Amino acid sequence: MVLLAAAVCTKSGKALVSRQFVEMTKSRIEGLLAAFPKLMTGGRQHTFVETESVRYVYQPLDRLYMLLITTRASNILEDLETLRLFSRVIPEYCRTMEESEILDNSFHLIFAFDEIVALGYRESVNLAQIRTFVEMDSHEEKVYRAVRETQEREARTKMKEKVKDIQRKRYEEIKRGSKNQGYSSGNSGGFGLTGGFGGGPGVFTAPTENITTSTQETRPSTIKPAGSNRAMKLGSKAKDVDSFVDQLKSEGERVVSSSESVSKMTPSTTPQIDMEPIHIVMSEDIVVHAGRDGGLQNMEVQGILKLRITESEHGFIKVQVDNTDTRPVQVQTHPNVDRDLWRSCGQIGMKMSNKPFPHNTDVGVLKWRFQTSDDSHVPLSINCWPQENGAGGCDVNIEYNLEKKEMELNEVTITIPLASGAPPPIVNECEGEHEYDRAHCALVWRIPVIDKAAPTAAMDFTARGVPDNFFPVRVSFNSKRPFCDLKVLGVVSTSDGAPVTFSHETQLKTNVYEID
Repeated sequence: MVLLAAAVCTKSGKALVSRQFVEMTKSRIEGLLAAFPKLMTGGRQHTFVETESVRYVYQPLDRLYMLLITTRASNILEDLETLRLFSRVIPEYCRTMEESEILDNSFHLIFAFDEIVALGYRESVNLAQIRTFVEMDSHEEKVYRAVRETQEREARTKMKEKVKDIQRKRYEEIKRGSKNQGYSSGNSGGFGLTGGFGGGPGVFTAPTENITTSTQETRPSTIKPAGSNRAMKLGSKAKDVDSFVDQLKSEGERVVSSSESVSKMTPSTTPQIDMEPIHIVMSEDIVVHAGRDGGLQNMEVQGILKLRITESEHGFIKVQVDNTDTRPVQVQTHPNVDRDLWRSCGQIGMKMSNKPFPHNTDVGVLKWRFQTSDDSHVPLSINCWPQENGAGGCDVNIEYNLEKKEMELNEVTITIPLASGAPPPIVNECEGEHEYDRAHCALVWRIPVIDKAAPTAAMDFTARGVPDNFFPVRVSFNSKRPFCDLKVLGVVSTSDGAPVTFSHETQLKTNVYEID
């Protein structure tokens, strides 16, 4: 059985709750639901109706329909059994079969629908199990709420103490002011404490502002909790928090300490290059789409040479570029660059020799592009081999191989998607670091460096799902060596041809690198 979608709709085809279980566009779902009432014929009892592409299996619910959309090849007996389970779920959360009641409990219905069907296939569950799964309490949520309530309670207590302290100081100031007024009244002119601040109300101005400020600063909704570190504990039961952290770690979550969190929030600093007044950047972006069977569908490399001059007196220059690439690389110069000079001797100079290159801005003077579908040009090949193990999951073996031994790939990340809602995978063998990304339901494999010294490695893990769940595999990396064989040999002055000092950097990074 392949269930495409489940919906609760009116007899006119208006969807109140709709849940799709396979990849389908919103317009496709809306079209299928809108076509359903037109297929109904009066005077006959139906349980299903078919079109050229799908089958509608439905059950009337007063003025509503419980509707399943399946493929025509699905088993009608299984469809009807699934439909009965869907129909029994709705009264569990809705007292009446009215539109308003369905809309008010739509999220509960969607959660229940997800427990019945996963990825288009019926789960082996009954109504009691669905009720248990949907209403299951979360220990992590309880711990979080308890910690939050403790923080708020501590903050409120601290706020009350602060207000009492300010009121006490205010009362003492009033008493001192009264004494000073009585003393100064005997002097000629009668200038007491209130006289210099414009009357009696001036005495209370500063304390009143302090009360307002302190009250705002000690509200429980502030980011920084008031009081000591006790506010971060669940009363005296710190073990609950520790067990919460331990449980997260056991489930595969990566728990980051406060020091690690601060370091992650701080942008990583790469080694700075000593930039000369003339700085040249050669950057390339690579796009690769490959098939899971090993065939390359498309590969494209786009590069650009940028020139940055920080001092105007260095604008009259020529850049010598050596292109030794034997592959069909398409090269194009900027319209203001002398093309004849480029074709004759591989130099980049201004078309109008009396004009300098712009300064204090990045100027793209040369672009190149390489496109191919030949497997031999791929820098890094990925072989992902999932095999069903007969227990509702797959044994997955994935390996990489550096095809271009002269290259060095840095910060390599290989992301393997997992089945939605699946538990963390069991990694049996891995060369490098691996991490379970719960938010994106994926297994992330990280390799700091891939070069000719260690050109290949493999990882083996077991996870729930079918082979299609583990694709597309996405790869990202960067390199200081360009893919195309273009090099900057030097920079010379246009006036006398003397060499000019310059700085240079090369960047290669992935834009899209997928194995589907």
